[in-house]
Amino acid sequence: MYLSSMTATVSSTLTIQVLLFGSYAEALGRDTLELRLPGPATIRDAVARLRSLPGGDRIPDRPLCALNLSQAPVDSLLSADDELAILPPLAGG
Repeated sequence: MYLSSMTATVSSTLTIQVLLFGSYAEALGRDTLELRLPGPATIRDAVARLRSLPGGDRIPDRPLCALNLSQAPVDSLLSADDELAILPPLAGG
């Protein structure tokens, strides 16, 4: 008799703090929020969740993001208690 082993994927929930700036804060009616996501999760997952909230459609699919005070691409993995800043386009000089 042959038994195959199966690897189970364990999904946990992680909580991050989201900081919203400029027009994104205005669109969502707040400048900070706590977001719970099933793990593992990426910035892209967090942005998708934000975009599903009322007013969130004003946030683009790939906004400028900072993860724990460092600019980060949307495919970056999130960890519990991370701080994610969603920034509107920057202009000026």
